Amino acid sequence: MERKNAWLSYDKKQKKELMALGERYRVFISRGKTERECVELAVAEAKKAGYLSLEEAKALGRKLVPGDKVYADIMGKSLALFTVGTEPWEKGMNILGAHIDSPRLDIKQNPLYEDTDIVLMDTHYYGGIKKYQWVALPLALHGVVVKKDGTVIKVALGESPKDPVLCITDLLPHLAANQMSKPAAKVVEGEDLNLIIGSEKVVEKKAEKGGEPKASVMKNIKDILEKTYGIEEEDFLSAELEVVPAGEARDLGLDRSMILGYGQDDRICGYTSLQAMLKVEAPKRTSCCLLVDKEEIGSVGATGMHSRFFENTVAELIALTEEYCDLKLRRALTNSRMLSSDVSAGHDPNYPGVDEKKNAAYMGRGLVFNKFTGSRGKGGCNDASAEYLAYVRRVMDEAGVFWQTAELGKVDEGGGGTIAYIAGNYGMNVVDAGISILSMHAPWEVASKADIYEATKGYEAFLKAE
Repeated sequence: MERKNAWLSYDKKQKKELMALGERYRVFISRGKTERECVELAVAEAKKAGYLSLEEAKALGRKLVPGDKVYADIMGKSLALFTVGTEPWEKGMNILGAHIDSPRLDIKQNPLYEDTDIVLMDTHYYGGIKKYQWVALPLALHGVVVKKDGTVIKVALGESPKDPVLCITDLLPHLAANQMSKPAAKVVEGEDLNLIIGSEKVVEKKAEKGGEPKASVMKNIKDILEKTYGIEEEDFLSAELEVVPAGEARDLGLDRSMILGYGQDDRICGYTSLQAMLKVEAPKRTSCCLLVDKEEIGSVGATGMHSRFFENTVAELIALTEEYCDLKLRRALTNSRMLSSDVSAGHDPNYPGVDEKKNAAYMGRGLVFNKFTGSRGKGGCNDASAEYLAYVRRVMDEAGVFWQTAELGKVDEGGGGTIAYIAGNYGMNVVDAGISILSMHAPWEVASKADIYEATKGYEAFLKAE
């Protein structure tokens, strides 16, 4: 059952649309390198499309009606968008759920130190990374610093051509005999991922008679932080700063058919889900686009899928639409249908041995459905029902969407997980449906523009399905 390559089906008009969508996506992931930035960008697009915040909807003093568009966020890191349908809430929703956090390095709370005339910052890696991939790269610093008085300082250092970049050094091969003999997991240790941020030494205290002046690099760095950014050293205690690859996402290939960029797991599904959601005007079933944080570390905390944010928001919307009761909320969640919009590992011809080819995802063949993920004996997975898979097959085929099925590598090769099982806890039908990428969790990942196009079509068809 080999699936066809989508590129062979496009006429000139479709290819023009595909390339335009790919360019908008490239800009989005270049600007949205953190979950906060992604939420900010998504909210701006939603407002242009007529969405009101939950607070604005409450202030209207009227019931929500079919076609009304509402969004809610929590801590600026997770976002839910809804278009109210004509059917009662207890009939369920059509939900697209993606995550917008990505593997990276986080700055520790007490990060600054000077060692042998260099000032560095300590980091703690976030999510599953190959640590050796993060050395000897130009790196940028994104996030927020919140001062004691509540002032929020936004940071996006290293993206403008005029900005300096930061880096983590690697050991020269001439002296790396011992390093090169280590397993890949130990070639670079987590505590060695220290970010270089300065080396100019300045006089800190003038010399006394017959003595040497006191000088340091740290003095210069602290002065720059305070004068340029308004940040004192203690402000790092209340900061969320993420180290990410510097620079924009780029077109990849002589044919410009792919995109090379940071954070495509899973902002590629977040963006395509958002674009599909913005096209939904008057659905029969209430439609929802859910963009969540913390998936890469277990979906924990107030902004992760395990939190009550989504459930509480649905409860608020039911109360704004019709008379609320807890049973309606339970029925709404149980009767919902969801695509857990998360990426799948694309088959890489450089590493063919990790896949079973009949059940692998291929770039350019469209949206990927994973009946299950998990590891080895399906451990930790959501295993979608046959009935639900038949339903999504029909929806995709009727909409003319290119799609394929896959599993995440050979049976005993490894595995992974998504937010699907968490939504499945409500009793709703859920299946993983995303875009295949190469170099997943690397600083730069690869995706096909054709798959971005097909995913957007597929997500839109799902949201509008009855």
